[in-house]
Amino acid sequence: MLAGAAAVWHGEVVPVTCPKRMVYGPCGGVRPDGNCELVAEPCVFPEPVRWDAPVAPVPLADVPLVLTDLSAPPADAGALAATAAILRDSCDAVLVGDHQDRVDFPPTMLAALLRDAGVRPWITLACRDRNRISLEQELAGVRRAGADAVLCVTGDARAYDVRPDVTQVFDLDGTRLAALAAAAGLPAAVPETPTAPPVALRPQRLLQKQRAGAAVAVLNHVADVDGVAAFVTAARTAGLSIPVIASVVVYTDAASAAALQGLPGLDLDPRSVRAVLEAADPVSAGIEAAVATAGRLLAIDGVAGVNVSGLAAAGSYVDGARIKARVGEGIRMLHG
Repeated sequence: MLAGAAAVWHGEVVPVTCPKRMVYGPCGGVRPDGNCELVAEPCVFPEPVRWDAPVAPVPLADVPLVLTDLSAPPADAGALAATAAILRDSCDAVLVGDHQDRVDFPPTMLAALLRDAGVRPWITLACRDRNRISLEQELAGVRRAGADAVLCVTGDARAYDVRPDVTQVFDLDGTRLAALAAAAGLPAAVPETPTAPPVALRPQRLLQKQRAGAAVAVLNHVADVDGVAAFVTAARTAGLSIPVIASVVVYTDAASAAALQGLPGLDLDPRSVRAVLEAADPVSAGIEAAVATAGRLLAIDGVAGVNVSGLAAAGSYVDGARIKARVGEGIRMLHG
């Protein structure tokens, strides 16, 4: 633990006991047993920390019906443009991740390259690898580069065997970053994990992010649609008014399914995975399953869009993008 550690927020020194130096927790990485993802001790946040003074959000110009994860080789402008071209006509915006295990172009450059490629970029900013000054620079840069929104995340802790020579910063957490994004004139998207402990308090956690200036929420994967419906209903009952985008994971082989299993806060239905992998045509089965799930999610009051996520295929990035494009096309046809 961080005995004696502190953070400064709005000029106030705040005692910190969270190993990620979070002030507004808990994060989405709380283990099923309630322990921290970093240490074998209970999460230090028994309930969400209240955000006192509401921050006015910067609204999205348009909430995407289909927000698709863009996966491409790191620091490869040609591959980024080619992947964007595959996805461009099947989605309303693309979401670019912020990965702990590879060096990619800076977020500002990613936003500019994707705008040039003809897609609307949503850029993820993680507090794990950047101090506050760097995050403020990137917020100014991605706004100038034309990003539609910035997904504000605290970030998973780096695995012990991934770049052990690199420090983890955590100057801020995702909630405080959302407030900075709104102050910088950017629509702030925030994640939430409905299945992470304490499950009953997760709707309130998302409400605090809304109070901090979030304009839209992106939910992590939930194993069943009914679970998403229960979470969104509880959040709206508590006062949530921002639109929610629910995740639809796409997998068509064992490797693309396994890539999402075992990660903190991600939950897949093993029966659905088995049905896809054992089908005569797993690619068609995976696409059909994702489209059907998206249709059920979009029928939930408060769910405005879906995030088509995951690698989709174990082959090349191009293969995965083509599959996700087919999913996006299917969702659009289903939704009229």
